[in-house]
Amino acid sequence: MIALGLDGFRDGWVAVRIYGARRTIHFIEHVREIVALGFDRAGIDIPIGMTENGVRDCDLKAREKLRPHSSRVFTGARRWLWQEFTDPDDANVEAQRRGQSRVSRQLWHLGPKIMEIDAFVQTNPSLEVREVHPELVFLRLNDSKPLDSKKSERGARLRRVLLKRDGFAMIDTWLNETRIGQGAKADDVLDACACAIA
Repeated sequence: MIALGLDGFRDGWVAVRIYGARRTIHFIEHVREIVALGFDRAGIDIPIGMTENGVRDCDLKAREKLRPHSSRVFTGARRWLWQEFTDPDDANVEAQRRGQSRVSRQLWHLGPKIMEIDAFVQTNPSLEVREVHPELVFLRLNDSKPLDSKKSERGARLRRVLLKRDGFAMIDTWLNETRIGQGAKADDVLDACACAIA
């Protein structure tokens, strides 16, 4: 089985491919390029399947499992936010008018990636593409013990150790050499690896 993990960054996507003992990393501009990479199952760190009001049971369950770090799960993705608005303040006025929660700036800026995946999944229904939350994967790899923030040195180091244990022998090379000049941050690479494992 070929598993693919994806995490978005400003200029594209980090794609990590697992095929048996092999691990490869790719940097692509558009999600449609994953078809050429070949995979049986893809896991993506982006909401798939939005609701009208932005409330999803999977987000609530993920937040519960990640306590005390529940804020690591972004909630509130709604198609209409990005289909109808180009300004987050205007979108939030409409959300409040509808009696819904406001959209955070962080989630708002993920909008183009969310909509790219939404369109890709809808136009490729035969492909097995799943939403994955990397923090839940790392929690599982760490025997359900909460991890420090991936932005901290301690948290990033532990994630590297966990990935090495899971067969990512080249993770340090990927982080310190391969990704340089691609535009992706170190945690984008770590999260794409976790999505592939899921």
